[in-house]
Amino acid sequence: MATNDPTRPVYVIGAGPGGLAVAAALRGRGVRAVVLEKADAVGDSWRHHYDRLRLHTTRRLSALPGLKMPRSFGRWVARADVVRYLEKYAQVHELEIVTGVEVSTVERADAGGWLLHATGGRRLTGRAVVVATGYNHTPYVPQWPGADAYTGTLLHAGQYRNPAPYAGKDVLVVGSGNTGAEIAVDLADGGAGRVRLAVRTAPHILRRSTAGWPAQASGILVRRLPVPLVDRAAGAVARLSVPDLSDKGLPRPETGLYTRVREGAIPVQDVGLIAAVQSGRVEPVAAVESFEGAKVVLADGSHISPEVVVAATGYRRALEGLVGELGVLDGRGRPTVHGGRTAPTAPGLYFTGFTNPISGMFRELAIDAEKIAKAVSRS
Repeated sequence: MATNDPTRPVYVIGAGPGGLAVAAALRGRGVRAVVLEKADAVGDSWRHHYDRLRLHTTRRLSALPGLKMPRSFGRWVARADVVRYLEKYAQVHELEIVTGVEVSTVERADAGGWLLHATGGRRLTGRAVVVATGYNHTPYVPQWPGADAYTGTLLHAGQYRNPAPYAGKDVLVVGSGNTGAEIAVDLADGGAGRVRLAVRTAPHILRRSTAGWPAQASGILVRRLPVPLVDRAAGAVARLSVPDLSDKGLPRPETGLYTRVREGAIPVQDVGLIAAVQSGRVEPVAAVESFEGAKVVLADGSHISPEVVVAATGYRRALEGLVGELGVLDGRGRPTVHGGRTAPTAPGLYFTGFTNPISGMFRELAIDAEKIAKAVSRS
């Protein structure tokens, strides 16, 4: 059989927004796509995010190919509505989805194409494979010295749902990205006794929208501009729109906004952090260095004794076991190509959803989906 044998399906690994978008785009071009999902439903990661979460990108700029998001969702779409949208998306496009199947390894097939080793001893051969297992795949918690003996409660942000269990408690949130900032505000609003936010590197903070203009739209416009130019412009905007919180322990960043984006650090969209820090309801503190019994040791040498520590310390892509032997990952374990491009050593193997663009994840997933479908249909 030839690699491009049309009787073979294209296998899409992961039924999140990226995988569903690719499957729909392929189906629109007459290519059979089978989506393999290890969970029992589409959008599994979105089902387990914290309750308060909303898309930081606008509804209009977050729709996937072939289905608009309903106006009833509002401008900033809630987590539960994202799940409903993904369910509807799969139905509308009549996608072929197999749940409860986890792919462990992808390798070249002897007869051409790709061989997938999956749950239950399955061996599936496809003409092409799209890996869409998600940017936030495996929770990551640093190996802090003494953490194993910490007498309080230590959990990853992926286990956090809402502030109810932490009412009246002293909570330390570690990590000042969007997740950590929003969880800290959620805890402060939800009745936690004290909320501190451990910050290693001061984040850039953006208003989600200014005079009706969403920050995402600016992110789209500046993507191809010179980095120094964007850094200067963003710095000027920040000085006008975001108060200086240095006296509250959250100084302005020393590195430019777009320089940080190129390094992988996305700005924090303000959903209440500025007001919470100004009022003292969220207290920025130094980064976590280690644990000593009930205490947490911070980078400035101080010791604090929170009852709960929420580690908003990110995720890993965890692609090494799946495709690590194919020479398609960089030193950080991320794909060297994405969208419609494939690595020279692995033609027919595509990736989507492994970047965190300033222009919006859902928007880029939609663009990638069309590029992948075009590339596959040509092969």
